[in-house]
Amino acid sequence: MGIPREPKAAKYFVAVLLSDTELLTSVENDLSSALSEIDSRSDVMPWRASNFYEKEMGAGLLRRFLSLKALESPERLAAVKLKTQEIEDRYRSPRTHGRSVNLDPGYIDALKVVLASTKNAGQRIYLHLGIYGEVTLRYYNAGFHGLDYTYSDYVWPASIEFFTQLRARYLMQLKQVV
Repeated sequence: MGIPREPKAAKYFVAVLLSDTELLTSVENDLSSALSEIDSRSDVMPWRASNFYEKEMGAGLLRRFLSLKALESPERLAAVKLKTQEIEDRYRSPRTHGRSVNLDPGYIDALKVVLASTKNAGQRIYLHLGIYGEVTLRYYNAGFHGLDYTYSDYVWPASIEFFTQLRARYLMQLKQVV
């Protein structure tokens, strides 16, 4: 029989999707103030995964991943998702009420990348306050691997490189905590 134990702290990140790079600094400042200092950034990548967001957010969308410095409990994922939704609301277009920025938080630990979502699906588990969690990348055989349902932009080589570096940073931080 296993003994219940609290999990190790996780490293949070936020996937940012927007079309106006002028908003990046402001969004990053809001995330830092609300959640934690940002300690790493991916390059800004053209987002061509689908046209799902174009009607709401416009064409020419860009993806950037940001990691948060503080290690925190994985159980905070729902609260972090709700906080990022508050930040998204600050950037709604007064004309169309559509989002100018999409923020998708998640966390990484030694074995996986987990995303938060407001939508239920077969691979998602309910967390709290209307938020679900989904393992979107698994780490094994010395690398990250997507699953059947993983969003395509999470398995782009640049994204995998970001998460691989983030995992290494996370493991170094864990050693400093112990």
